[in-house]
Amino acid sequence: MSGKIVVVVGGGAAGLMAALAASEHGAQVILLEKNPRVGKKLLATGNGRCNYTNEDLKLAHFHGSDPNFIRTILSRFSGAQTLQYFYQLGVEPVTEEAGKVFPASGQASSILDVLRHQAEYQGVALVSNTTAKRVDKNGSSFTVYTSVGSFIAEAVILATGGKAGPQFGCSGDGYALAARWGHKLIEPFPALVQLRLKAPFLKAAAGVKVQGRAEVYHEADRPSQAEGELLFTNYGISGPPILAVSRAASEALSRGHQPALKLNLLPRQQPDEVASYLQDRFRRLSHKTAELSLVGFINKRLIIILLKEAGIELKLPAGKISLAQIKRLAALLTSWVFTVVGTNGWTAAQVTAGGLDHRQICPRTLQSKLVPGLYFAGELIDVDGDCGGYNLQWAWSSGYTAGVFAAL
Repeated sequence: MSGKIVVVVGGGAAGLMAALAASEHGAQVILLEKNPRVGKKLLATGNGRCNYTNEDLKLAHFHGSDPNFIRTILSRFSGAQTLQYFYQLGVEPVTEEAGKVFPASGQASSILDVLRHQAEYQGVALVSNTTAKRVDKNGSSFTVYTSVGSFIAEAVILATGGKAGPQFGCSGDGYALAARWGHKLIEPFPALVQLRLKAPFLKAAAGVKVQGRAEVYHEADRPSQAEGELLFTNYGISGPPILAVSRAASEALSRGHQPALKLNLLPRQQPDEVASYLQDRFRRLSHKTAELSLVGFINKRLIIILLKEAGIELKLPAGKISLAQIKRLAALLTSWVFTVVGTNGWTAAQVTAGGLDHRQICPRTLQSKLVPGLYFAGELIDVDGDCGGYNLQWAWSSGYTAGVFAAL
C-alpha cells in the first residue's frame, strides 16, 4: 500500500467512485464537497430512482470528440464491473426497458447510502461545506486551497462536475481550477434538456401529451431522432424523446446554426396512408364539422391548432374538405416542423456537453498531460451520454480510473 495522500475535489458520483478506488488501492483519501452532504445530484437521477447504468453500453450512446478516448475508459470499469461492484455493496439490480438498470429498492438514496457507508468503512475523510479555490503545486506536492483552509496531497482528482444542475452545486468551478494550469475548455452547452420553439399556439397547446417521434436536424448534421411521450409546454416541448434529441439541437445552436424539430404524431404510418384514412374518415363523418370530425382521433386541444395550420375552416363540413387540404393535414400529422430557438437553461439540463479538452488528458489514466499528479473524472471532461444510465456509467468508469492511477 502506497499510503499516498490523494485529495478528491467534488463529492458527486465520479468523485465518490474516485475516492473509493483510490482508497482501495492504498491511498489516504480526503474528499472535499461544497454541499453539506455528498451526492446531492445523485439523489435526483432517474426521477429519484437512480438509473445507475445500462446493459447496452455501445459507444453510440456516448458523445465527445474522440470515441477511442471514451472506449478506453469504459473498458477500465465496464458495465458488468459496475453491476458487480454495487451488488457487492448490497444493491440488487433491476433491468427495465431499453436496458436501464435501477436498484430494486426504487430509490436513488440506496446508491448514495451504500457509497457513503463504503467511504466511511474504507476510512475516506469526507469534508463537506468546502469549496476549492485554487490548486498549487510545489515539486511533487499539491496544496488545495479551500474556503476552510488548505490540504496537502501527492495527487489531486478534480471531479467537480459541469454546469448542469446549479441547484445541486454544479457551477463549472472545476473549469477555472484546470484552466489555471493551461487546460483548454470545449465550450459547455446544456444537454438532456427541454427545447424552446417558435410557434404562435404554444400557450394553447401547453400540457398536451401525445405519443410520437421527435427528430432534430439542420443542414450541417445528420438527424437525431427518438420516440415516446411528447409534452407541449408554453415555451416549447419536453418529454423523454425531446431530452434524447436535445443534444443535437443544443450543439447546433452553440455553433450558430438554426436547428429544426420535426414531430411525427403517427410514426407507424406513411403520409399517404394517413391521407387515405382522413379522406375516408371525413366521408364517413361528412355531417360533422371539420373540428368535430377529428374528435376521438386527435387530442382535442390539438385539433383547432392543426386545422388552422392546415388552412381548414373549423366549421367547414367534413365532406367538403378538399384533397389538397387533407394532404396538408396528413403532412402535419407525420411531419410537423418547428424552429428551435433555444433550450431551457442549466437548471433544467440533466447533463453538460463539452468540458475539458480530452487531448490534454492521458486516455489511459485520466492524468493531466500538463501537470503530473493532477487527474480528472466525470462530467468535467468533454464526454456526455444519452439518457438511460450512460452519464452515471461514465462517472463510475472515469472515477474508478482516475482513483486507481492517482493512488499508484
